[in-house]
Amino acid sequence: MPPATHHAFKALGRRLSNWGRWGEDDQLGTANLLTDETRRAASRLIRTGRIVDLGMPFGDEGPQTGANGRFNPIHRMTQLPTDGATPSGQIVSDDMVVMPLQCATQWDSLAHVGYDGLLYNATPASVVTATAGASRNSADQVVGRLIGRGVLLDIARLKGVPSLGASEEITAGDLDAAARTQGVEVRSGDILLVRTGWYRYFLDPSLGVPYVSDAVPGLGVSCCEWLHERQVAAVAADNQAVEVKPSVEPGAGLPVHMVLIRDLGMTLGEMFDLEELSEVCASEGRWDFFFSGLGLKISRSVGSPVSPLAIM
Repeated sequence: MPPATHHAFKALGRRLSNWGRWGEDDQLGTANLLTDETRRAASRLIRTGRIVDLGMPFGDEGPQTGANGRFNPIHRMTQLPTDGATPSGQIVSDDMVVMPLQCATQWDSLAHVGYDGLLYNATPASVVTATAGASRNSADQVVGRLIGRGVLLDIARLKGVPSLGASEEITAGDLDAAARTQGVEVRSGDILLVRTGWYRYFLDPSLGVPYVSDAVPGLGVSCCEWLHERQVAAVAADNQAVEVKPSVEPGAGLPVHMVLIRDLGMTLGEMFDLEELSEVCASEGRWDFFFSGLGLKISRSVGSPVSPLAIM
């Protein structure tokens, strides 16, 4: 079946495309906007040194249901202190973990999503194989660079609710309103965090709303141009997919992923815990901070676990 060409997001992607902007061989995309100067400037945002952990636990209590081959981490011991001591009395513990790389707080690489047979920067989808993984656009190309100025736009707080509703779309106008209300400017090279409040359903299952679902709030397609205009380096959210599900464009699947990852070359972060950060930013009256989101340099990977931090 030939690829569908009528979807509106494809015209948007062509208009916003960064293909060739940093060279034909580029595999970093908008992470190129994170420079020595942006990191030096971000370091000056550290005032108290307070650390806010933005990651969920990597354990069997995670959010996955088994759908799409994603399960929660399986942690096992491979050596115990009781397995025996050396003549000097030394004892040793060792362990291992088996998990999908995108089962908890994580980055999507530029090999994760594409359309019409192509990934970021006109890379053929055939670079991803079952035996070799992603020979181009893999997560290990970019995850060591994701350090800089972080900005939180708190959409749930803007709307005066604990959480946005299921399938509630965040528009470019919402991002503008949040930035204006919070008195913060989103600038080139920023790592943008967007709070929907949906993470509270992971923290408290007794609320009775599944955290991983086919109906979650998130960014709509109009946000793609907003992010492009402000030269955002990466975007992350507290839901499972960054974007609203289901898509408001019928049959489009994940159009925000397709435009941001495939056309702009933007790394996406999912399942970030932004609850404490929201309270800290509100209490301090500032919404920018030093952000560290270093992932694991797993060769030829299409995603990476991350334990992100905001340092105030």
